Amino acid sequence: MAAPGAAEQRWLRAARDFVRGALAGPDGQEAEALEAVLRCLRSAGGGALPLGCSFISISDLQHQQRIPCCSHLSWSTKEFKEWSNQGQGALPMQHTLPRTYLILVGYLTDGRQDNKKKLVDGCLYVKDNTGIIPCELLHFELDWLDSLFVFPSWSYIPQTDQSAAGYLEILVDPMPVNALKEVLHSIPVTSPVPAEPLLTSRIPRKKRSKLTVAGELTRLGPLLCVHHKTFFFLFLKCFASAVCVPVLVQKPSQLLWHRVFQLGHRYTITGLSMSSLKKSGQTVFITSASSCLLPYCAEQVREQPLDSASQGESTQSSSLEAAEQLSCSLQLEAEEERPRPTKESKIISYVGFVTKVLNVQAGLFLLDNQVCLCLAYQPLLNSARGLRPGACVQLIDVHLLQKPLASFPFTVLGACLNSMVVLKSFSRLSTPYKPLASSGNLCLQLLFRFNLGMPLYLWLVSLLETFEQRFSCFFGRRRLLSSMHQNPAAAEKFLVPLLQAMVPDREEARDIYNEILSEIHQCPLQKYLPVNPPCQAPSLSAVCRVAEQKSWEGFSPSQLLSPLEAQHMGTQELNRRLAWSYCTLSAESFQPQLILLGVLRVSSRSSFLQLQDKSSALCCVISRKDGSPFAQTALIGSLVRVENYQLVVERFLKTDFPSWEHLENLEHVREKKTSVYVQFYLEDVQVLHAAEGQIQKGLRSGNSSSLRNKKDGSTASELETPEAKMLKLEDPKADTGRENCQGGESSPRTTSCVSQLFLVTQKEGLMSRNYQLPTEGDKEAHELQRCFQATVLWLGRPQLWSHPRETGNLSELEDTGCDGEEGVTQQETLLLFLGRSLRWFPFLHVDGLYRFTVPCCSDLEVFYKLCSPPVPATFLSRPSCPPSCLLVQDSWHLEHETWISCLPEHQLTALSVLTGMDQRTVSIPEVLSSSFTGSLVSFCGEIMERTLCASPKNEKPPGRPKQTETLLSRDHSVKLIVSAAPGSPVVMDIYITATYLQHLRGLLPGAKILFQNLERKISRFCNVYCTYIASSCVSILSLPASHLPSNPAGEASSPSLVFLSSLRPQLQNVAQARILCHLSCVLTVRLQWICSLCSCIFKEGRCTRHNPPCPSQTGVRQASARVLVEDGTGEAVVLCRNEHVAAALGLSLLEWEAVQNCVQSRGSVCIQHGEAPGAGCLEEPEDLVAHYLRSLCRSPLICRPILLDFSLDRKPSKILQPAPLQLRNFRSGEVEFVSRVGPRPSLLCLKVEEVGQDALGYLNSQRMSRTSSSC
Repeated sequence: MAAPGAAEQRWLRAARDFVRGALAGPDGQEAEALEAVLRCLRSAGGGALPLGCSFISISDLQHQQRIPCCSHLSWSTKEFKEWSNQGQGALPMQHTLPRTYLILVGYLTDGRQDNKKKLVDGCLYVKDNTGIIPCELLHFELDWLDSLFVFPSWSYIPQTDQSAAGYLEILVDPMPVNALKEVLHSIPVTSPVPAEPLLTSRIPRKKRSKLTVAGELTRLGPLLCVHHKTFFFLFLKCFASAVCVPVLVQKPSQLLWHRVFQLGHRYTITGLSMSSLKKSGQTVFITSASSCLLPYCAEQVREQPLDSASQGESTQSSSLEAAEQLSCSLQLEAEEERPRPTKESKIISYVGFVTKVLNVQAGLFLLDNQVCLCLAYQPLLNSARGLRPGACVQLIDVHLLQKPLASFPFTVLGACLNSMVVLKSFSRLSTPYKPLASSGNLCLQLLFRFNLGMPLYLWLVSLLETFEQRFSCFFGRRRLLSSMHQNPAAAEKFLVPLLQAMVPDREEARDIYNEILSEIHQCPLQKYLPVNPPCQAPSLSAVCRVAEQKSWEGFSPSQLLSPLEAQHMGTQELNRRLAWSYCTLSAESFQPQLILLGVLRVSSRSSFLQLQDKSSALCCVISRKDGSPFAQTALIGSLVRVENYQLVVERFLKTDFPSWEHLENLEHVREKKTSVYVQFYLEDVQVLHAAEGQIQKGLRSGNSSSLRNKKDGSTASELETPEAKMLKLEDPKADTGRENCQGGESSPRTTSCVSQLFLVTQKEGLMSRNYQLPTEGDKEAHELQRCFQATVLWLGRPQLWSHPRETGNLSELEDTGCDGEEGVTQQETLLLFLGRSLRWFPFLHVDGLYRFTVPCCSDLEVFYKLCSPPVPATFLSRPSCPPSCLLVQDSWHLEHETWISCLPEHQLTALSVLTGMDQRTVSIPEVLSSSFTGSLVSFCGEIMERTLCASPKNEKPPGRPKQTETLLSRDHSVKLIVSAAPGSPVVMDIYITATYLQHLRGLLPGAKILFQNLERKISRFCNVYCTYIASSCVSILSLPASHLPSNPAGEASSPSLVFLSSLRPQLQNVAQARILCHLSCVLTVRLQWICSLCSCIFKEGRCTRHNPPCPSQTGVRQASARVLVEDGTGEAVVLCRNEHVAAALGLSLLEWEAVQNCVQSRGSVCIQHGEAPGAGCLEEPEDLVAHYLRSLCRSPLICRPILLDFSLDRKPSKILQPAPLQLRNFRSGEVEFVSRVGPRPSLLCLKVEEVGQDALGYLNSQRMSRTSSSC
């Protein structure tokens, strides 16, 4: 033999070092071990050593190899390419395993010798002196155990988690380094036919001798682990009949038999005894410590007869169906639409390739891109090792379930405890391995806890998948899914109530022994009831998308306006009324019902409360059912669930409709936009995962009982500092830069903090202002920045705490005694909120006691050092100006303590000096009173109506055009009609320009709002109204009732019946009332057609404006009339418009249309009759239409009793001045009487109804009874 070359010598030295470090035993026989390994390698390589390959130890493989790889010692490049190409057939887009040139040598073991405390689970391992790694083999022999092997072809599959080791896939049988021993001897055996009656015999256990049973393997159960004991069942069938007997294998050293058994093969098992199962009472054969598994060989066994005769019925065996049955079932799936509520699954066998791992924790795999394999109902095969995309599996006796869940796209093959899953070949693709969680697997826990069927289990998995995808980036997967110390995790809190509602009468626990041993097959997959998902919890981006779709489904602009109202509108008014609308959706508006989940945060850019998940953020409005504002800063950063809510979709349209007749033509809709937000009550919130350190402390002052407080009092979970909490409050898109506390001594390592208690006395709204801080540069170059300010009163002195956990009591209010000698230290300060401190805007409210906490600070003067005068010193003497201004720092934390109204009496005494300093909230009647003198007002009210109108011409929208990002035009304003109380006739008009609307949410009809710092104004008609200004602010106290209509113009309840004498001119804000009156005469009637664009007279199909000419070709008809009515207590002039004119004149719809068409050719017709002071009508005496209308007005049929709904005319032609009562003559038939009456009020007609004799008598009696009761 020629001397080895230099390369071979280096390779041999490396081999010697490898054997010395990885394989050498305690006896130190390195030379013999090296020679045996080299001999085995030469045999594998055809006589040559694989010099191109290097040895690798188990430890190096686990720590150095980060990607999947494979090694084939004896393969050529051509053979490897052919092998790789065959693996890409089912998944052409996947890459094949890259080839490495590594030599793997090690011992096959079951892991018992390395860790005696380890639970033996039937897994195989490859080990050397450096480490041990799990492995999977397609073929295994018992005599391989604890032998040294060279593995010529193998794949290493690391875990998706790079910090954990992977496993080996042994592609071909390993080559033994040393020869294996064979033991052949003759043994007596018993056939299953005579052995089967022994299981039902009454022979005492002590007299029973151990048997050796031989038979054909007809069924092999999965490895089960119950109460930390691993076992499996197998069934041996007689060679000549269908009789089979069950055998239980539970000895740790015999669990590897499970890898040896193959269906249809014949085996011999020695040392069997009989035992009765405690759970089910069934008798089975059980192996003993001396039992052996041997392949059946007729020459080596002799049959041993038993005295007992063969009796009893044979065990029923489920027949195997061909794989073609699956394809037939898939084709017939759409055809079989039976009305049966419960379906029976079919038992089939199937061979297919894994094309996708749907959810390894749930045991879901996709086969051949068409069927789903569910392994949740039996333990996953070897912890799912080997079940990678590209692997081939054989399924025996699995259940075929067609469309068990409407939302699940695949037919399901479910494996029960009677099914077999056999891995036929490994994958050749480079796909990583994600191991099955051995503990804390919530899917499987809930499956067995509620004994779920397949439909509900698939729905559970889909919910859990979505839940994890949405919120694992916030809290981590372990916090969401893993329950610790009997404290359920967030996912369990979410899912368990749903399952309890779905399975109220939960079935008995699953009997696995009966499922395996029963002659009649029974398992959870045998029958199933297809279900539609009872609820859904999609991502917030999907919620917004679906809500927008629903808001536009079947939408037509004509739905927003009444046809009788729209036909009289000009182009500008028509398109303005269409520009802004809304619709509300509840959980029941979606099918299935939609549950909202999200992390409650505050955007530091918009200052809106938001529900967030990984996909998006949804603005929210939160109220409390007791009417107090929402101020729970402790909920920020918590994962919450909301079932009762109102999802509001604000719709914004840009249209150019010429008239109401074109509303069905959607070509005039130029742009559609939406804004989606949700509103709900705090009491309807369920906290699934509380922000650490906040929920315990923030909810101590008696909040909603539905909030689930965290009760873990252990110190293991440290309280986060307010500085750390700030990260949870902010919008993740905002700047993540951090600023330290300015102006105070602080140490980065200290946990001490300084806190200051204060009372909010005034708060202004969020607005872009031109604040110029003293340290900033030129004022002219300073840009507007979004901010808000609040006037507060410091209470007590700053407190120093060793840890933020200690803060929370109101010791500052306890400093005063009964005699008030010391008193509470107080100082008024203006707080300015800029930048990230804007996140406190939703929580800060008037009359609330709050606490600022400065983290990592020990300077008690920190609040005073940062103060600066807000205005020059010459103005500080003014009482309305606070003495100092404090810029709130980004790192400070705000906590709501309580409300003034909730303080005990002795603490209220300490705050008695604040009487008169807090902002006074008045009522709407007080604001409307002529004696009211204030200019800025605050009051509560319920929104009755919301309409869009043009901004007053003398008012300029605030802010710069380039900085406003509103969805409405800047020349628009919203008009809110606010009632003092539900059903109250007294209302207030509030005007808000579109610029301010971008900061407001929840201004919907039916909502109760606290308006603060509105400007009170009086119009030239002496009407009182309010406007929203830069210092104004609103708080949502109560949400609209869920039954309110989505259209703001909802039908109102019937107004109350009043007398004309009860109307006072100074009460001009009565919303609506009703009178039973007599129409005395018609004073004026005016009918005209006007241009839809310029409002000039429209005559003969064109506008009459000539300079400049108007291009409009659309006219709008309008009508108005003034009538005189009386009810016996007084008279009134009623202004009727449009369709109400026809009702007042008693014309039918056809007659009114004919009159309007006649007026179209003339452009305008006007008549006056009777008294018409200041009407200013110019009649055309020769006009036939005017003659007809004049004759109609003089007709005695006009004078009749009517039921009139009205409101006071807010803009009368003549403003009535207070005057004394005057005597007036009235005639009723032939009877004339005299009454003392006041000036005639001007009314605006809302509705006219004819009154029959019966109704007239009833209404008169009602009116008289109300009059007598009031007297």
